[in-house]
Amino acid sequence: MQAPVRTSLSPAVSVRALFAFALGCTFFGYAFMQRVAPSVIVDELMRDFMVGGAILGNLSAFYFYAYAGFQIPVGIMMDRFGPRRLLSLSLLLCVLGSFLFATADGAVPAAIARAIIGASVAFGYVGTMTIAAQQFSPARFALCVGILQAVGMAGAVAGQAPFRLLVDAFDWREAVMWMGGGALVLAIAIWFTVRDGARHVSQDGRLLDGIRYALRSRETWLNALIGMSLTAPMLALPGLWAVPYLTSVYEMDRTAAAGLASMLFIGWGVTAPLAGFFSDLIGRRKPIVIGGVAITIIMLSVISFVPDIPIPYLYVAFVVMGMGGGVMILNFALCRETTPLWARGAALGVVNGSVTASGALFQPLLGWILDRNWDGTLVDGARIYDAQAYTLAFTALLATLALGFVAAVSLKETFGRQLVE
Repeated sequence: MQAPVRTSLSPAVSVRALFAFALGCTFFGYAFMQRVAPSVIVDELMRDFMVGGAILGNLSAFYFYAYAGFQIPVGIMMDRFGPRRLLSLSLLLCVLGSFLFATADGAVPAAIARAIIGASVAFGYVGTMTIAAQQFSPARFALCVGILQAVGMAGAVAGQAPFRLLVDAFDWREAVMWMGGGALVLAIAIWFTVRDGARHVSQDGRLLDGIRYALRSRETWLNALIGMSLTAPMLALPGLWAVPYLTSVYEMDRTAAAGLASMLFIGWGVTAPLAGFFSDLIGRRKPIVIGGVAITIIMLSVISFVPDIPIPYLYVAFVVMGMGGGVMILNFALCRETTPLWARGAALGVVNGSVTASGALFQPLLGWILDRNWDGTLVDGARIYDAQAYTLAFTALLATLALGFVAAVSLKETFGRQLVE
């Protein structure tokens, strides 16, 4: 038997468990790279598929439609079957989706391919949280989720300027092929490393009990709404529209714009584990969540309504906005602490599905608002939108954040304890 080693995550955690958690985090980072990669090839996709902002937003959002739609089934399956087989097989499906996207000859097959990719990587976040719940101390769950989110943000950064450099060196289709190859390597590593822990079902063993509980829970839906509001700016801005915004309004080249947009991911990545650690330390969740929503509202308002911000200050605004959003990981801890063990996977699936649904909603919504306010400017076949159009589009994000703030104030404070057994 593998000898345990002492770590800060639990009194005795095996090396295999640590490696399994690291691979799960890598899966989530890879999922984020796939999620945001279209943001740096907007012009190429518009040109190759001959589409405008609304259609491109929908094409990209097919990833989120599938990802969000799979979250509740993923939660149920994780409760039943464990992460090893589900994570490995879903990554193999991602290889297929990447190949289909790279070879698509139109918007419809590209959208189908994006849906396959979204459905396949939908297993990463809840699967890794399942590994953490099975292998590590419950008192460190918020920290584990923070580390997971930080790795996800590292993947998002990799999907910005580094992926753009890969596209510049080859082309976007070949770059997507390389990402598909990465999924194959990760699938093999997970299959030979991850071991399933104890699995839990409801007291009478009925499959749908967990989802019924989750869908009826007030706290589940409050956490889902807050998670959606905090994630929407990240998925809609650096996830798709920040690069064209910065190239159009601030006249930056695409690689530099991608680097600036990735500052939001860096802010998230820094804050997520710190929020989890600090929340566990003080035994409070709610004040940190409220503060994060408020910071996000302030920074997005500055970006939206203050004209001609100097570039260094724009970097700061994106980083701080990301830091506000990074507290979203506490919504998963709050959800876990207000849900019984046998319904936990389903409840976490509801929250994560709502979080990801923000991309499915806001990427095409912002594209639609941009199209409605387009002045007809075209450059090399791609639509160019002005500052006023972007300001109107970003207002939709601010409205959702206002709802998230109300939900955060309404949360039940758990004091870091499991309230429901």
